[in-house]
Amino acid sequence: MSDDSKNIVAAYLTVKDADKALAFYKAAFGAEEIFRLVEPSGKVGHAEFRIGNTLMQIADEYPDFGALSPVSVGGCSVKFTIEVADAAAAMERAVAAGAQVSRKLEKQFYGYLAGMVADPFGYHWFLQQDVDHLSAEEMQARWSDVFKDA
Repeated sequence: MSDDSKNIVAAYLTVKDADKALAFYKAAFGAEEIFRLVEPSGKVGHAEFRIGNTLMQIADEYPDFGALSPVSVGGCSVKFTIEVADAAAAMERAVAAGAQVSRKLEKQFYGYLAGMVADPFGYHWFLQQDVDHLSAEEMQARWSDVFKDA
């Protein structure tokens, strides 16, 4: 491809209730819905939204196409990260919208104040705030220190 500006990567979430999930992501993370395609039954066949400047896509489950949610398959190994200006406020907002804290907010070796929430649809979200502004080399040095006595 010659025009890299056309290369966009977007996560595609499959959930049991896309309508409720979209409302949750708006309330929890300030998501902005771009559009949705809805069947007459109300099932969401496809929708797009943004969190910050990141494009996300979502749909209800379609088992006949192999599109199952983390709830149906017993979990998801993918985690999402949202860098925010105020991690504590972001955690409070997500919990108020219905998320469960899966990792409490703590200062991390890599220079961020970070915590994780589990959304009601089977996905986990790191909410983190850059507090130390470390270079890659500084992060590596701290990472190495973690294993110094191992």
